[in-house]
Amino acid sequence: MTTSFKLELRRGSVVVGKWKLGRYRVERLLGEGANGKVYLVQRDREWLAMKVGADAVDLQSEINVMKSLDKQKSHGAEPFLYDVDDLYGPDGREYSFYIMRYVRGTTLASYLKEQGAEWFPLVGLNLLGKLAKLHRAGWVFGDLKVENVMVADYGHVELVDYGGVTAVGKSIRQFTEIYDRGYWNSGPRSADPKYDLFSFAVLCIQLHEPKRLHALTKELLPQNRSMDELMEIAQGSAALKPVLGWLRRAMAGEFANASEGAEAWRVLLHRRETRRSASIPGWLKGLAATSGLLLAASIFWLVINIFL
Repeated sequence: MTTSFKLELRRGSVVVGKWKLGRYRVERLLGEGANGKVYLVQRDREWLAMKVGADAVDLQSEINVMKSLDKQKSHGAEPFLYDVDDLYGPDGREYSFYIMRYVRGTTLASYLKEQGAEWFPLVGLNLLGKLAKLHRAGWVFGDLKVENVMVADYGHVELVDYGGVTAVGKSIRQFTEIYDRGYWNSGPRSADPKYDLFSFAVLCIQLHEPKRLHALTKELLPQNRSMDELMEIAQGSAALKPVLGWLRRAMAGEFANASEGAEAWRVLLHRRETRRSASIPGWLKGLAATSGLLLAASIFWLVINIFL
């Protein structure tokens, strides 16, 4: 997305907070949007992300979300928000910024391409879990899309870019058209948990059928857009066949929130694994168990020999 925000911080430059005097060394630009830029910075050998914005009021809404999430985080969990301050840019103007945790990983599409599509069910469950935490805190993510989901080892998921996060009951602050239920004439552009679940369903289709979804958005007149058109694409995807019923329920607003959606997704995973296990011949299960025992025994004797 292009932006009119012109501030540029050079690699190696040191940002010093005006009020709290925190010092951050700029490494590189991570991304930019309509309301600011995000840089990778270092403080005391710790990597963090710094968002600089042109509008302090606009940034404050994102800061409020992170403060709310930090209050609900489990003991020992890494905080979302580290610092809030102002800085003087190279142009002499004053800008507001905040420091948040740096999310390591790769984009959702890249992760599935590198690790394999079989990771999709688990990653989807973890993503629903992240949305559920937001919903319990009284927020809706709003701008859920492939680019705003980062995935690390073993399918660990983090949401990035909180610019679209909106308090439940308010009008969605920021969205991307193809993920927006209003764009598909399937509901209001207001913040409720069902809005995120609709976007999640579109995200599933975007991951597996990007070309067909893109073509659909080009050929349909605005008045003809509907969830039925989206479901037609999903029905033609072999990868989405196991979750077709879930996708329809999500787009129809049948799940109250992401917690309920996650539980239904988990049930699907359990059924899938149960059927898969039942299809494995008994002799192969026995062979796998025997191989596991042999491997454990080998490791045991190796450890003994090392310490004797």
